[in-house]
Amino acid sequence: MTTSVANKKMSVKSQTIGALAALVSAVILPQMIHALGAAAGLGTSLGEMLLPMHLPIILAGLLAGPFAAGTAGFLSPLISFALTGMPATAMLPFMVIELTMYGICSGLLKNTEFPDILKVLAVQISGRVFRAAAILIGFYGMGSAVKPEIILTSVRVGIIGIILQLVVIPLSVHGLKNADNE
Repeated sequence: MTTSVANKKMSVKSQTIGALAALVSAVILPQMIHALGAAAGLGTSLGEMLLPMHLPIILAGLLAGPFAAGTAGFLSPLISFALTGMPATAMLPFMVIELTMYGICSGLLKNTEFPDILKVLAVQISGRVFRAAAILIGFYGMGSAVKPEIILTSVRVGIIGIILQLVVIPLSVHGLKNADNE
């Protein structure tokens, strides 16, 4: 019987700790990135490039499962908005949808035999598809101020963050699995 993080059935306590760690990271990490961006004269653009909220949510899904990461993905933009006013009001519902889907999808892939980099890629695509659908429904069906052009613009602007996720998350999962096996 294997003892790796990916294959163990996690206790409620472990899932709760994973969700809280992801939630705190997804709220604090963007503030640190925005502070660096402000100090460098970039404003919030550094956060838009590095996508700091995404990383802890996807990682939590691959380690703690869909409920923990989905919950953290749902709550983190809401808590961040309540504390800091970010993400912007117009983007908040779309960030909630995207991050919730990142958490759920990565959690559902947690115990699959796919390489971690493919899991992350599948999660990135699924989260972006749900976000795009929500933006299109919001714009065409509900008169949202967020225009459909943001769908491709955010991918183009966030390509560094997307690549960073494809590198950092698999390495983190691998490192944690190896640490657990020792």
